[in-house]
Amino acid sequence: MAEPIASFTAQHGLLQLADLFDSLEEIQVWIKDREGRYQWVNRAFRLNFALTQTDAAPPDEKQIIGKTDYDLSPAFLADQFRLDDEYVLAGNRIANRIEQVSQPDGTNAWNITNKIPLADASGKTIGTAGLTRILKSQNSEIASGSEFDAVLAYLRDNYHTAISNHQLASRAHMSVRTFERKFRASFHMTPQKYLRKLQMRMAARALVYTNKPLAEVAMSCGFADQSHFSREFRAHFRRTPREYREMFAGK
Repeated sequence: MAEPIASFTAQHGLLQLADLFDSLEEIQVWIKDREGRYQWVNRAFRLNFALTQTDAAPPDEKQIIGKTDYDLSPAFLADQFRLDDEYVLAGNRIANRIEQVSQPDGTNAWNITNKIPLADASGKTIGTAGLTRILKSQNSEIASGSEFDAVLAYLRDNYHTAISNHQLASRAHMSVRTFERKFRASFHMTPQKYLRKLQMRMAARALVYTNKPLAEVAMSCGFADQSHFSREFRAHFRRTPREYREMFAGK
């Protein structure tokens, strides 16, 4: 394991868990400092990184430690990862968010991602930690143990349509009131806000990886019209959809 840098040299308790996290085959785990530089990644992360390299290099941690997402991922993805880091560094958590992640074979898979802030002995936030795993189908033989798995799978497959809390509650086998309360407790936001954030991320991806007109992107991601889409997109990403596409398309 490569030697961590900066203030993480004192986080021996965290690093002692390295062998445990290395045993996880389908879950990628990482630690970053405040500047977004990777301090440690588990074996699954290293293997996934190695498989994406054109020279089929072995999973060498030295290729990752000290680098940022801008070194390892397309600018479009790195920009979103950094926005996440800034949100977490402010003391927030990202819990069970569903998103599409590029796979070594060139396809995309739905993942569940969690991120938390890390603090030193004095309570000062010194970085972030996260993990991501592939979202299994609700009919998968491997159960993930989450009471919201069926809800997340439904959101994954139907984010482009209007979805009511009643529909989601039915899939969680809860009353609407209970579902809303438990969902907010687990995800720190309402179901509708979670859906909107998912729609935003899918719209951003469509802007970069397709040539669809803005109106078509808006409709395919669940927005009422292009005007509504542009207004909400700018509020979320601090750029208009057109500016976002011009900045990241082709990079």
